[in-house]
Amino acid sequence: MTEAVEVAIVASAFGADAVRTAGHRKWAEASRRAGAAGFEVRRELFGYEADAAPTRLATLGKQIAELGLWSVHSSPASLYGEHGQLDTAALRRAVDEAAALGARFLKLQLGGFAREAHGEAIAAQLRGANVRLVVENGQLTQGGSLHQFVDLFDALKREGHAQLLGMTFDVGNWAWCGVPALDAAVALAPYVEYVHCKIAAGEGARRFAAAPAADDAHFAAVLARLPRDVPRGIEFPFDAACIHGDATRRVAWLAAA
Repeated sequence: MTEAVEVAIVASAFGADAVRTAGHRKWAEASRRAGAAGFEVRRELFGYEADAAPTRLATLGKQIAELGLWSVHSSPASLYGEHGQLDTAALRRAVDEAAALGARFLKLQLGGFAREAHGEAIAAQLRGANVRLVVENGQLTQGGSLHQFVDLFDALKREGHAQLLGMTFDVGNWAWCGVPALDAAVALAPYVEYVHCKIAAGEGARRFAAAPAADDAHFAAVLARLPRDVPRGIEFPFDAACIHGDATRRVAWLAAA
């Protein structure tokens, strides 16, 4: 019998406005009722900037942990600036926030990585923080191209920091950049530590995140190429007419897929 995969629910799956209005705690509770193992806190969905204060993050983290869930701290910040420089200030701020939350993972966008990984400087910012840094492929060409991620992990090896950070592989985001998700999965599977699960529906400017069908062969093929022992996060929107039922069904399906 195939062992079930840990499934997290990304806060935005419940709707951005709903999270901003009611706060993350309500939706962490909904995630627990749906059978999830983890919950992803989205920095950009805080109703007030004060919600990112260390004391408030610590309170939220304690509430999530008391539900029996582990957490992800997702920041919209990028690890690298437009010209490839390490954004040390953004990294420091995000690490401090993730540490206050007690998160298992800190997820950042890759940004403008060019050639040098600046591994030693990243390691200095992570020192003493009990959180795993993972960078995600985004929807923009900068930070969403396959070659950038291949080059990043090559650079980390070259600099002697091969294990410094991992990757959040967003299955749907590759479509925004014209990259076949299966090709990306083949190339990047060794570095993937967290999977964002969604597909892209529509075309061009009308493209949007959607739930994969249970019989979506392409989505299944991508998952099959990725490590099965890493958590999967639900990032597609739930059916607003029956959120709890849909969330429960999707968690069970993705854990077994």
